[in-house]
Amino acid sequence: MSETSASYRRILKSSSIIGGASFLNIAIGLVRTKVLAILLGPTGVGLVSLYRGLMVTASSIATMGVDTVGTRQIAEANAKDDARTLAIARRALFWATVVLGSLGALAVWSLRRLLAQRVLGSTAHANVVGWLAIGVALTVVAASQGALIQGMRRIGDLARASVYGAVLNTVVGIAVIWKWGESALVFFVLLTPIASFLLSWWYVSRLPKAGNFRISAPEMTHQWQTLLRIGVAFMGGTVAMSLVQLWVRVDVGNVLGTHALGQFQASWTVSQQYIDFILAAMAADYYPRLTGVIHDKAAATHLINHQTEIALLLAGPVFLAMMALAPWVIRLLYTAAFAPAVEVLRWQILSDVLKIASWPLGFLFLAAGDGKTFLWTEVTALLVMGMTVATLLRTVGLDITGIAFLVCYVYYLPLVYWLGRRRIGFHWSSSVVRLLAVTFAACVAVDLLVHFTRWGAIIGCAASVLFAVHAVGRLSHMSDLGGPVGRIGAMARRLTSRFSAS
Repeated sequence: MSETSASYRRILKSSSIIGGASFLNIAIGLVRTKVLAILLGPTGVGLVSLYRGLMVTASSIATMGVDTVGTRQIAEANAKDDARTLAIARRALFWATVVLGSLGALAVWSLRRLLAQRVLGSTAHANVVGWLAIGVALTVVAASQGALIQGMRRIGDLARASVYGAVLNTVVGIAVIWKWGESALVFFVLLTPIASFLLSWWYVSRLPKAGNFRISAPEMTHQWQTLLRIGVAFMGGTVAMSLVQLWVRVDVGNVLGTHALGQFQASWTVSQQYIDFILAAMAADYYPRLTGVIHDKAAATHLINHQTEIALLLAGPVFLAMMALAPWVIRLLYTAAFAPAVEVLRWQILSDVLKIASWPLGFLFLAAGDGKTFLWTEVTALLVMGMTVATLLRTVGLDITGIAFLVCYVYYLPLVYWLGRRRIGFHWSSSVVRLLAVTFAACVAVDLLVHFTRWGAIIGCAASVLFAVHAVGRLSHMSDLGGPVGRIGAMARRLTSRFSAS
């Protein structure tokens, strides 16, 4: 097997493990989302989004990016098989997040009245914000545990923890909302960090012990300085994302009302979930692998191209199917009251094509530890999105939230590509360029068809099936797969070649 085929196969294997777990999470989340929409309606869904947005923003600030940097430090030490450096990184990460989680919870509790007034519009929600402080502390500690599991490249443990967490959140969450309704919303929001903390703690406890090394204070201090120096920049990008999302939600709620906020949240949730299996795989396995080869420019370029091509092949059929079936998806997951979310979702699907192409390049700066570049690229792109919504929300209406997402990635993708060329001489392979162009054009064509002909949905679904057949053939060929899977791939290649020839 060639080195290129081996690289494709490793990416495909990790994508199948994490992607399979994400697919199960999506299926479980569909049940949770549907029940929540029926029981609470758009207003309740919008309120949950505000609670969760506040908790996520506070957690992002409290974490200070040390989970992302910790993954990088642990992955480097693990790749070098340096037991002492690995032990130092693990211990430093643990104590840093314990302190940061405690400080974050204390800050949210102390500012609960101010946060309730500014974000939720009334100090009557101050007690709810106070309870969210617990979620902040647990989220920070769980993030460090997840970073350790990821850095050690325990992909199976990550997948199992995410699925079990989704099951726990759904079963318990539905039960409390069914029993107590809106009065249980804060507990519903807290279920996610509680489950993440418990499950990540369990899987960390099963990892090999770090070793009984005598670690000096200067060694710990150096690790903490590295975590915070690089982490602050990463934290800035994450916080900017959380703040802009919260800003958009507050703006939509204030201008268009909580009903529209719930509709926006519906489209946002679907947009985030349906390609999560691709993005989760990148974060789980691709990021540590890229960290290990980041100083080899040629190897890093090949790895980025391989990851991008596989991501587009896996996501392409989903994009086309979602574009064709968006009205039915929204109705299935929510109710008829969420119909205005359909057009927002279609705009977001177009932006997701560019998002999938840009993410492998975005990890380049994380792997290189270049916090400043990561920070300013993320912040400027998010500000483009936020300012587009703020400027045009009153004139365009709810659709601008989806259009702004597309504008954001129209700006971001060329930017990170240019920076990648400057840093490692990166360039897309011809197969990636063709695949990206065909995928985006096909999504635009399906979008036009569903608006101008009643057969648009059927044509879009047929295009999705054809794309899937091509993807199976291409993936099996790139990965040099044998056995039943390889035979299916060969059959797929023959089918698509006949179709193109005709």
